[in-house]
Amino acid sequence: MKYHILTLAILAATASVPALAQEQSPCAERNDVLARLKDQYHERPTGVGITENGAVVELTTSDSGTWTLLVSFPNGRACLMATGDGWEQAPAKAVGREIRFLR
Repeated sequence: MKYHILTLAILAATASVPALAQEQSPCAERNDVLARLKDQYHERPTGVGITENGAVVELTTSDSGTWTLLVSFPNGRACLMATGDGWEQAPAKAVGREIRFLR
């Protein structure tokens, strides 16, 4: 249940942020951002979703638990939305348009 609430919170928070992200968050070319996350934090993309305006919300995580949430735009720019530590991946199964976390 905790993970389901977290997923809904992330979706709600990012639904209206893509326009703000380019103005207020650290942004750079997507390939550069992903390369830096890989080199410095050993993070790799582990989740992705597409917003209504064509932006891509991406989650990168590492085996040590660091994570980054970014929004990538069709123009090749990516903006950091949030970062943190202590990420735990719950096994999930897609059922139609709903994601159910398994325990």
